[in-house]
This record gives sequence, C-alpha cells and structure tokens, in this order.
Amino acid sequence: MPGPSNTLLIEGPFEELADELALYLDNVKKGQGDESSNVQAEIAPLLEQSQKDEVLKKLVTSSVALNAAPEKEFTASYNLLIHLIRQSDNVEMFLPKVCQNLSKPITSAGANGPGMALSTLTTIFNIMQPDDETRYNVFLEILRVVRNYGLWELIKPQLKNLDRWIIEWESDEEDQRKLFLEIASVARDVGEDEAGYQYVVRALRTFSPSESSTPQAQALALRALNVALSQPNHFDFYDLTSTDSIQALRKSSPIAFELLEIFNAKQLDDYDDFTSEHNDFLESQELDDAVLRRKMRLLTLASLAASTPSRSLPYASIARALQVPGDDVEMWVIDVIRAGLVEGRLSQLEKTFLVHRSTYRVFGEKQWREVATRLDTWKESLKGVLAVVKAEREHVEMVKDRDVKDFEGRQGGFGQGRRPPREMDIGLE
Repeated sequence: MPGPSNTLLIEGPFEELADELALYLDNVKKGQGDESSNVQAEIAPLLEQSQKDEVLKKLVTSSVALNAAPEKEFTASYNLLIHLIRQSDNVEMFLPKVCQNLSKPITSAGANGPGMALSTLTTIFNIMQPDDETRYNVFLEILRVVRNYGLWELIKPQLKNLDRWIIEWESDEEDQRKLFLEIASVARDVGEDEAGYQYVVRALRTFSPSESSTPQAQALALRALNVALSQPNHFDFYDLTSTDSIQALRKSSPIAFELLEIFNAKQLDDYDDFTSEHNDFLESQELDDAVLRRKMRLLTLASLAASTPSRSLPYASIARALQVPGDDVEMWVIDVIRAGLVEGRLSQLEKTFLVHRSTYRVFGEKQWREVATRLDTWKESLKGVLAVVKAEREHVEMVKDRDVKDFEGRQGGFGQGRRPPREMDIGLE
C-alpha cells in the first residue's frame, strides 16, 4: 500500500536493460502461443538511434504479456519495466498503460495475483515524488484493483492520507469528485455502507454553489439522499441538509426534498401522510418502505424522548406515537437505545421509560424553547432544594444555640450553693 517513497535499485545502461526486457517479453509471448512476437528485433534499430520513447512504446504495448509471466518473475519483470520508463522525460505517457495492465487478471499467479498487482502498483506510487500529479491516476488504478478483488481492508488505513495527497496533487474539484466516488464504490461493494455514504457526501460537497443546480449535481444529490435513507443505521441527516446541492432539490425534486425533511425532523404520522400522497415514489427510487418505516419509528421515539420535560415516557404514549401494540414497546425502546439515539431505563412495574439522555434530531427555535422550559423546571427544583437546606441549617443553628444556653446554665449553678467537684489525688509522683 502507498507509503514512504522508495527507489528501484537496478543497474545497467538503458540499451542493455531494454534489450533484456524485450527478449523476455518475446519468450513469455511465445510461451503463450504467439510465435510471431519479435519485440527484440523491433527495438534494435530504435536503440541504435537512441529513440528511448519509441523503444518504450514498443515495450509498454507488449507489457500486458507480463501478466502471464511466472509468479516468481512477475515482480522483477515489472520493476525492470518501471525502471526503464523512469528514464524517459515523458513518464506520464507510459505509466497509465502499465497501470491498466496491472488492473487486469494476473493469469499466472492464481489467488496471489491481486496482491502481486497491488504490490507493483504500490511500488509505482511510492517511487514518484509526492507532488507528482501522475500519482493521482496510479491511485485510481489501485482503487480499481481493490474494488475488483474486495481488498477494502488493505486500502482503508491509507485513506487517512487522502486529504494531504489531494493538496500535494493540487487536484481540482472534478478530480476530487471522481476520487471520492471511486472510494465510495469500493466501500459499497464490500458492504461498508456508512463509509461509502461519507465519501458520496464528500463528492457532493465538491460542487460550488453555482454548480449545485446542474444535472450532475442533482443526480448525485439524489444518490446521496437515497443512500442515507436506505441505510438502516444512518439517522443523522444534517450533513445532507447543509449542502447546496441538496437544498437545490427543493426545486428540482420537491418530493424527494419533502421526504428528507420528514426524516430530518418530523414524525411517523408525517411519513404515513407522505406515502399516502406519493404512493409510487418509493418504488421509483428503489427505496424499501419496511426499512424506512422502521427508521422513522426509531427517529420518532428519539424525538419523543427529547421533547418530554418530565423525562418519563409512559408505554401508552410510545405505543401511540409508534403505532405499535403495547407489548412491542419494550422491543422498540431497546432498539432505539442500541441505535445510540437515546439512553434510559425501562420500568416494567410502572410501564414507563425513564429517559437519561436523548439526541435532538434538529436544534432550532422549538428546541431552544424546550431547553428554556427544562431550565425553568430545574430552577424551581433547585429553589425547593435550597429552601430545604436553609430550613435544616436554621434548625441546626437553633439546636446549637439551645445546647449552648443549657450548658452555660449548668455552669452558672456551681456559684449558687452547689459544690464544685472535689479534685482527686491518686498518688502519682
């Protein structure tokens, strides 16, 4: 995988090494049944005329044959080709073809083929200067190999470097978008839906405000929305609503935007009204009503918990809001806790859910009013506590004063006819 830059240590003049590789290519191709291969003879006059780039064109064109080279010779032969390409002033003209070859099956290596191809692509990536724009194309080919063979776990640790690479390559918005979408596809293909979604959103943010209403931006906005809705465990829609392209859906796809608003801040009843009014929309977008309805129930319960001043939710209120039988309430509460939307404790005896912590889906004027109401409640509660503390303190002071007076009274009695206690001598010397 991409790491620190390194160097290929291959000795010999260009002419000698090129002739050696040409001969090797001829042997490999003839071993595949291509008896007409004569790369060595074709490059001989070009070498005499010192036409390096013309020699490289011949070698690179035939280099796909290296995918059938014996497994033990595969890496060495590709390293030699890469070394020769680096002798040219037009490296970017040859490397893309080599990278394309490496994204094709390595027929001689079986199960080891993907790893060998990835290792060679990594070598190409690492020997290039960090700010070399060609690195961008090499990385795209690495992603294609990763995607073709499901090697997400190998590329995942390297993605922490992505922002730095983009800066070093000086990639424009279009190139960034292409890169993010490729990573999203790799993640999606291996079931990493949340990671894939995050890169779709990053791609969406590459559109400037002036581009947010273009057909391309709107198509990607709909894709991002559908991915967010389809994922059973994705509940935060703020990252979508804050993007210009999503806001532009208000005009270009008002029905889709209405559905987003429901999942962002509304309740299950609103979702029911939506599906009744637009009964064919979900099917047209390939959205599963069962998945969306379950998510909407969890979000409704989260909103109910967040907006309850008493922090105590009766089972009956939950059942009514979620449109479920009373016997299913505990199951839904457990699910919303597992989803991380709410924390609390079930009281089966009192048939209530005691909310310890809840998450606001949105935070606007309504939520500020709820916070203000809750603060007023706490304020009144604290006043009660302070009153109890004050009363107790006054009682303690009163008892203390009474005890002091009693003690002083007893001490004063010794001067009014009472004998003070006699000192005792116990004979200690």
